[in-house]
Amino acid sequence: MDLNTIGEIARPKPGDGMIDWRDGDAWLAGGTWLFSEPQPQLRRLIDLHGLGWAPLTVSARGLEIAATCEIAKLVELSAPADWTAAPLIGECCRAFLSSFKIWNTATVGGNVCMSLPAGPMISLTVALEGICRILNRDGSERRLPVEDFVTGNHKNVLQPGDLLRTIELPASALRKRASFRRMSLTHLGRSSALLAGTLDPRDGVFMLMVSASTERPHRLQFTKLPNPGDLRARLEREIPKFFDDVHGTPEYRRHMTFHFAEEIRRELSGKVQS
Repeated sequence: MDLNTIGEIARPKPGDGMIDWRDGDAWLAGGTWLFSEPQPQLRRLIDLHGLGWAPLTVSARGLEIAATCEIAKLVELSAPADWTAAPLIGECCRAFLSSFKIWNTATVGGNVCMSLPAGPMISLTVALEGICRILNRDGSERRLPVEDFVTGNHKNVLQPGDLLRTIELPASALRKRASFRRMSLTHLGRSSALLAGTLDPRDGVFMLMVSASTERPHRLQFTKLPNPGDLRARLEREIPKFFDDVHGTPEYRRHMTFHFAEEIRRELSGKVQS
């Protein structure tokens, strides 16, 4: 879609310093949402591609994902052999309500900053204990977990002019055993519920990430694998409300969340589903 109110496109380069943010500005990365509907409030786009951020950086610390990293590059990542949770990357990339063509344009940061309940990059980065690095408008930086970055349906902590720079996934999370479950009302539709669990082989810590069925992501941590009753009680206590839209009623989403949570618990415990 043409954005006929745009009068300028800024293309900052490395070393240009702080952006002179103005009312009516928008960051441009992939633009798959930005150009999908009218944006009458916008006057200028700030194209981030010229900054030349490396899309993916693998190190002993883990995986650093630039906000401008396209989904296609993430899904093609050749992960180290000991990153046993790396299959979650492909699972979440395939949970997009989009074609493979969109993968070549849509970015990880764009999906996280949209902060929709069914955002699969939110699901992935919360499940793998991701940390956001944010460049504040005043030139300072801050870091916070992805589950604290997203605060509600299409809501997050960014203020005008703030910019998500990277998301860092620690190697300790990537080395865990992992399990994934997702439900959609149609074969390639938006997720109604998306859950992922991880189990640390060193200390037995179990984590369960719940998304799509809730307005914002939730990550529950247990010192060991809980029994079915304790897991259900924790879900009931920490997720009192489920999301409601055309992709699923709250009752349906609640049921699928509890059902998938138990499947994940059983899978990571080594028990075979009956």
